[in-house]
Amino acid sequence: MASSALAVTRPLLRLLLSLAAVTLCGCGRIPDRAELVFINGAEPELLDPALVTAQATGRVTYALFEGLTASDSKGIAQPGVAERWEISPDGLRYTFHLRREAVWSNGEPVTAEDFFYSWRRILQPETGAEYGYQLYYVRGAKPFNEGKTKDFSTVGLKVVDPSTFEVTLENPTPFFIDLCAFSTLLPVHRATVEKHSDWASKPQHFMGNGPFLLREWRPFDRVRLVKNPRYWNASTVAMKSVDILPASRPNTAYNFYSTGLADLMMDKGLAPTALIGELKKRPDFHAAPFLGNYFVRFNVTRKPFNDARVRKAFALAVDKQYLVERITRAGERPAMSFVPPGTGAGYEPPPGYERDVVKARQLLAEAGFPEGKNFPVVYYLYRADSDLDQDIGVELQNMFRRELGVTIQLARQEWTVYLNSQQGLDYDLSRSSWVGDYNDPNTFLDMFVTGGGNNNTGWSNKRYDELIAAAGRENDRDKRFAIFREAEKILVTDEAPICPLYYYVGIQFYDPERLGGIEANLLDEHPIKAMYWKKR
Repeated sequence: MASSALAVTRPLLRLLLSLAAVTLCGCGRIPDRAELVFINGAEPELLDPALVTAQATGRVTYALFEGLTASDSKGIAQPGVAERWEISPDGLRYTFHLRREAVWSNGEPVTAEDFFYSWRRILQPETGAEYGYQLYYVRGAKPFNEGKTKDFSTVGLKVVDPSTFEVTLENPTPFFIDLCAFSTLLPVHRATVEKHSDWASKPQHFMGNGPFLLREWRPFDRVRLVKNPRYWNASTVAMKSVDILPASRPNTAYNFYSTGLADLMMDKGLAPTALIGELKKRPDFHAAPFLGNYFVRFNVTRKPFNDARVRKAFALAVDKQYLVERITRAGERPAMSFVPPGTGAGYEPPPGYERDVVKARQLLAEAGFPEGKNFPVVYYLYRADSDLDQDIGVELQNMFRRELGVTIQLARQEWTVYLNSQQGLDYDLSRSSWVGDYNDPNTFLDMFVTGGGNNNTGWSNKRYDELIAAAGRENDRDKRFAIFREAEKILVTDEAPICPLYYYVGIQFYDPERLGGIEANLLDEHPIKAMYWKKR
């Protein structure tokens, strides 16, 4: 059954589509606007790389900071602050040579000490970096981050000289160069961080080393960036100014774009699902698969989802094909696994659950709830600012009532409250999503190890933990992928603390005749520094 939230009148449809023509014809320009204006989803978090968790905020930090490496418009890591590096024959020691022309926005050189300080700060428990585990590939990083030792000299980071940074890993890590471009590992300016507690939100105190400077931040209005003349590769940055507009509601975001208030809309959740059928026919609609998964988390610390039979019953009852055909409608594929097929140039996940209502009802009965009788009241948590989440929640509610005889209540919360509830395990089942940080199955599977910073299910499995650790020690790609497949089987079918729904497609709206530098890629990364006007 289609949700009423999807209903749209024909006059409204005609109005929105006609307004969209404004952008394509180049009309509707506002005199006092930045050279590039784009819609970026939710309001950014603090612009502190150590604390960034949302993809939308990541886009801003990539414009303001640069790591040892940096992703290009194809999502491939290229030399950034590090102009070159050597890897030891055993694959454990990386020696990065920093370019001498890389400087902070105040003109001070970016040094190896800056990376040493920044990565140590990420690992210090008091920082509370949710993605601190991304540095666990570094020797000694995990026990330090977990507070098992306070001796940072045991961590494999070394300043050889101001322009040479040495990193020693626990095990060979084939994706480490890609990981060095990830937002958590971006450097920060020590003196600024230690002097100004509000540095990550106040332009007057902000210090970066990226292609753009933070000129202005008006909360829930805009973030304005201007080109950084001191950026080492400034000659390749075309845009002189950029306005980033927050808009989490698809209809609001699309109206901004279609009336010419923005040149680009680039968040996967901002396409109005009611209009997708018509919008897909337009030349400014761009969609391509990337490494992302929309899924449901179960809180295994609460009844009845502490019983794997209940979790499996819910997973088997979902009609994923219906969700992608009738709700999302942008070309998404139903997810039979958590890791998208083909991740890491060839990984094929184990088969997950196909819809099987008979089996679902049988499992629920075995768990003590025949035909849903005596099933407790449970709540499905999702974001209040997402119409798509609302639509999917309604459909899941209908499916579970129809197929299992159980009633779930819908609980919508504002973004930050929703995140806190999920992280604090204050939910029953929850809307979730994950976008790969690098092109390897590990970026999906290592998040569910016991106590993982992004686990957020309460689930723990000793064998699963052992397999993820074993994959980290394995150099042979085929053997490594086989280990991941065994682990993913435990995660998705044997224990099922999650239920994958569909694989994402990245969606952008822009006129390709006018705006260049945007390319479809598996990481859905589109650096602003690569964008340029073909014609205005």
